[in-house]
Amino acid sequence: MCIAVDKEFFCMKEWIEKHRQYLKLEGKSQHTLDAYQSDLEQFASFLLESFQLQNPADIQKLHIRAFLQWLSGLPDCNRSLARKLASLNSWFKFLKYRGLRSDNPMRGIRRPKFEIPLAKVFSEEEMELLLKIPDTSDIFGIRNLAMLELLYSCGLRLMELANLSLEDIDFRRRIIRVMGKGKKQRMIPVGSKAFDALKQYLEKRNMLVYEYSSNRVFLTKSGKDFDRTQLNRILSRYLDLIARDKGYSPHTIRHSFATHLLSRGAELRVIQEMLGHSKLSTTEIYTHLTLEEIKEAYEKGHPRSKE
Repeated sequence: MCIAVDKEFFCMKEWIEKHRQYLKLEGKSQHTLDAYQSDLEQFASFLLESFQLQNPADIQKLHIRAFLQWLSGLPDCNRSLARKLASLNSWFKFLKYRGLRSDNPMRGIRRPKFEIPLAKVFSEEEMELLLKIPDTSDIFGIRNLAMLELLYSCGLRLMELANLSLEDIDFRRRIIRVMGKGKKQRMIPVGSKAFDALKQYLEKRNMLVYEYSSNRVFLTKSGKDFDRTQLNRILSRYLDLIARDKGYSPHTIRHSFATHLLSRGAELRVIQEMLGHSKLSTTEIYTHLTLEEIKEAYEKGHPRSKE
């Protein structure tokens, strides 16, 4: 949406930026910071263009409802709408905390109802195939196999993998220490195949080390730390070779980790701990996945399922 630049708009942008810095101090992830800022800037642009509203203190429920109605007309808004509501609620709480407002106009705003789409997962056979793809005749294939193995063995997020440091590895107990969302640490056991792949990589890691390299476990070919985009690009090349259709990403490996554990009898709270979920309800999506698999198997195999 294009808008005319108005000096008063910077007042709105200023409070959006202050909110970002506040969330950063609270330990929110870079992904959350970027997402919330993008949502709020979209909201500010809408208010300026539709209502010529330039002061955060003047926003009312009717403005928020108009914004939500406008969003509902956009394609694929279902999931993003819920996040935008979370962004707005966080911002107005902050404005009240800072004394710019005496209320939170989000109170009484109804949240949209939507079905939670089942996350895509790889089958165990597909994961076995995926882990055979990297060419371990060079350092990059050895490194990439170790990254894939760790993602699947430990259910890591991409940035948790990128941020893993050498001192986070307990070689004696075969455990890694992971810094998750909100700077919460958790300890995760590493499977034997993943640990072997990790050791093989660490034996050759010096080939990627330069004088400016950090102590991060995984380094780029120039010896620098990975960011999310680089990791996603490298690992997605392997995933594309086995993906059945669109929508698969390195995060699919995390979903597969949880689903395979649950289908083999692991308790939900144990999976919650390993994934670093603060709420059990977040982990419960994997029970839906497993129930779908059970239903599919039943419909394929039971003699009376088609009657």
